[in-house]
Amino acid sequence: MKIQPFTLVLAVLFQFLSCTAFSQESAALNSLLDKNSEFIFPQTTDKISKALNAKAVFYEDANGEKYAKWLTKSGLELYTALGGNNGIDEMFFDIPDHKPLIVDGLPYGLVMNKTTLENAKLQFKKYDAKAQKLDDGSEFPEGTQLIFKRGNHFTTLLFDNKNLLKSIGITTELVDPVAN
Repeated sequence: MKIQPFTLVLAVLFQFLSCTAFSQESAALNSLLDKNSEFIFPQTTDKISKALNAKAVFYEDANGEKYAKWLTKSGLELYTALGGNNGIDEMFFDIPDHKPLIVDGLPYGLVMNKTTLENAKLQFKKYDAKAQKLDDGSEFPEGTQLIFKRGNHFTTLLFDNKNLLKSIGITTELVDPVAN
C-alpha cells in the first residue's frame, strides 16, 4: 500500500496538533509551595518573579489600589493586590481568556481544567468545604464555587458548568460571590 504525500502530511500535522492541544503544563510553583502543597505567605513580588521566571506587571485600579500579575510560560496567570511595602498575603490563579490549557503543580495539588468539583469536594471535606452555585451574572454561569478555610486564609475554587476547575483564590477575607 502506497501512502500519498498529502495524506502523510495531514497525518503528521494531526499528530502534532493532538499532542500540543492536550499536553499538560506545569505551573512551576514548587519553590512557592510548602511540603503540603500550600502557597506560602507572605511573599514578595521579587521572589514570585524569580520562581516563575516571569516579570511582574504592576498596575493600579480606579481607586489607586496597587496590583501585580505574572503570566507564566504554562499560560497560567497569577495576580494579587499589593499591601504595605508591596507585601503579598493573597493570590489568585487562573488562565486568561478561558483557554483549555491543563496546568498542574498548583496549590493543594490541583490541576486547572482537570480537577473536578467532585474530586475537590472529597479532597477538602476535612476542611468543611462548602459548595455554592454561581448565578448567571458570575464569570462562570451555572458553575460552582467551593470555599474552605485553612489557617488564616480562605480558598475559593471556581468551577465551570462542566464542573472543571477554572480559578483559585487564596485570600485573607471571603470574596463576595457576586464579584466572581
